[in-house]
Amino acid sequence: MKTYLLAGIAIILAITLWAQHKKQNEMKLNKLNQEEEYVILKKGTEAPFSGKYNNFYQKGTYHCKQCDAPLYHSSDKFDSGCGWPAFDDEIPGAIIRKPDADGRRTEIICANCKGHLGHVFLNEHLTPKETRHCVNSISLKFKPEKQNIISKAYFASGCFWGTEYYFQKLKGVKSTTVGFMGGSLDHPTYKDVCTQKTGHFETIEVEYDPDVVSYESLVKFFFETHDFTQTDGQGPDIGPQYRSVIFYANPQQKAAAEEYIHKLTVMGYKVATQLRPVSAFWAAEDYHQDYYEHKGTTPYCHKYHKIF
Repeated sequence: MKTYLLAGIAIILAITLWAQHKKQNEMKLNKLNQEEEYVILKKGTEAPFSGKYNNFYQKGTYHCKQCDAPLYHSSDKFDSGCGWPAFDDEIPGAIIRKPDADGRRTEIICANCKGHLGHVFLNEHLTPKETRHCVNSISLKFKPEKQNIISKAYFASGCFWGTEYYFQKLKGVKSTTVGFMGGSLDHPTYKDVCTQKTGHFETIEVEYDPDVVSYESLVKFFFETHDFTQTDGQGPDIGPQYRSVIFYANPQQKAAAEEYIHKLTVMGYKVATQLRPVSAFWAAEDYHQDYYEHKGTTPYCHKYHKIF
């Protein structure tokens, strides 16, 4: 019975080792150059102060050069003065520690692909965590922290209450502000603009996340939420301050607006929308902001109509 039990354990162990070996062989690994192979596969060490990440402190995550597994956060990196990148903590589960053959140091390897990273040292009084992962730059690949970029777009399509009402509902729009653009008077009030002597248009400033909604999508939405063929205003709101305008901030925005005006023209529409460069934007009085949200009603001169 004991013999069968030992044989069974041996078989299970063999199967486990075979599965681990198979998984490692099937793992998608990046191709390494000769210098990278020397360090990562043959457990070599790059020269001190020679690595690209030794004196490098951008925000982001350090990944394994061979398999791209995340290993360290930049917040755990510190200057140890040793000549190699130093970290006092790792991403949980990312690192395996194993004694060197001579028992003098502790090697650190990637838990995913088993590639050599460097060595770990304890109780050196360098950081409160009393840990220093001494890692070869050549074993690492840095990925910068993603920046939350917020862009701005400016549209005029009649009464800014209605324009804002619809843009506030569009996914990817972070905030909206109603105001005035295109005129000659600084700090105009709503009363000033209503005289029709300042040259301003009732305009909405749209702050949006370009990773969620593109500028082209905003332009399409702009055309689908008002009558861009009306030349004297929008709906019952008549006057130059209510005309349809796209204010472009750069050549790319201008090109996008021109592209959709061309598409609408080909479709048979007589587009009255003007294209103008962005100028000073003046926010309207507080009682104009989020007007329909506070009032609890819907616009009288805007509606959504799918075109594209």
